[in-house]
Amino acid sequence: MVLLEFAMSPTGQGESLSAQVARVLDVIDKSGVPYQLTPMGTILEGEWDEVMAVVTACFRTLQAECPRIGMNLKMDWRAGTESRLRSKIARVEEHLGRKLRT
Repeated sequence: MVLLEFAMSPTGQGESLSAQVARVLDVIDKSGVPYQLTPMGTILEGEWDEVMAVVTACFRTLQAECPRIGMNLKMDWRAGTESRLRSKIARVEEHLGRKLRT
């Protein structure tokens, strides 16, 4: 199972990128892959081919209108585990003995 966090930054599109972010989030949301939106990117959870297909679809969506795209991507693959999108946070909270403000 893969946890993948990424952010795409099209250049030459003006100061605000909310329209491009909305198009990318539409692709992600329609994919059916579990995800978590953050202010600085999006985290996907799934099998390798599944999450990479979503990242590729997001890139293709922006590529159609953007001459240059930067991307930050980091991932964690772990055999045999599921639902780490929430369980990793829950485990840390368990160690602390309290809920975190997430």
